[in-house]
Amino acid sequence: MRPGFATLTFEREMAAPLSVSWAAWTAPAARAVWSPPSPSVTVEFLEADARVGGREVSICKVEGEPDMRCDIGWLAMEPEVRSVNYEVVSSQGTTQSAALVTADFTGDGERSRLVVTVQLSSLAADMEAGYRAGFGAGMDNLAGVAERTMILQRVIRAPRSVVWGAWMNPETLPQWWGPDGFSCRTQRIDLRSGGEWVFDMIAPDGTVFPNHHLYHDVQPEERFGYALLWGENGPKHADAWASFEDEDGATKVTLGMVFSTAAEFQEAKGFGAVELGYQTLGKLDSFVASSQE
Repeated sequence: MRPGFATLTFEREMAAPLSVSWAAWTAPAARAVWSPPSPSVTVEFLEADARVGGREVSICKVEGEPDMRCDIGWLAMEPEVRSVNYEVVSSQGTTQSAALVTADFTGDGERSRLVVTVQLSSLAADMEAGYRAGFGAGMDNLAGVAERTMILQRVIRAPRSVVWGAWMNPETLPQWWGPDGFSCRTQRIDLRSGGEWVFDMIAPDGTVFPNHHLYHDVQPEERFGYALLWGENGPKHADAWASFEDEDGATKVTLGMVFSTAAEFQEAKGFGAVELGYQTLGKLDSFVASSQE
């Protein structure tokens, strides 16, 4: 092996279906949750576009040390099978390393396996030890995130612009949001990056569930991310996102949620969050259909 070059391999078994593990690996909102290797590290995302030709730019910050910039470019993606990206790490204007990262996915039922191969070229400094530690910790975090991630999908027979318009419109969102029989009572709503939606979900029996959504990374007609809080400025119980993709003239909507803890994820599954979530997407479908009549 030439000095400065190394091939590193990381393998993880995950207690999550293949579709969920893939989403946790690629969705910008999920990547923001698992990327920091430890609580002492802060990762700030400047760009995040996980598709072929897209870029991800982040700044890694550790108190008392120079910031590290990571530029990622997505070169290939075969959903739930493989992704390939390049990664360039720099600090104070000097390139520290360049790498080619290949992620291979396999799965069987409720479990999946990820093998990540990193072909690393250290440039200004020997980065092998740092990559081993950083990628190893990140993969551990990823496995934990995948185990508490919920993915819901529905194909809606309408163009993306129409589906996006029904969701990211302060007049229409409260009309359909929530499971069957639930209604929304809005206090404040601003669906831009940095905006919020403070509202109550009202169950058929009159029970009130306070909610607070904080929006970020709003990319029109493509995706947005948001944090879910228990009531106004309450504790966060999930990081979520919605994405919108063209599919044969229709729109595939993906709603993803990374719950704050595995216990909250299991509790949500226990009270029927999956079924209730699909009811919500069904109400979106019905709303869009009725608006086109």
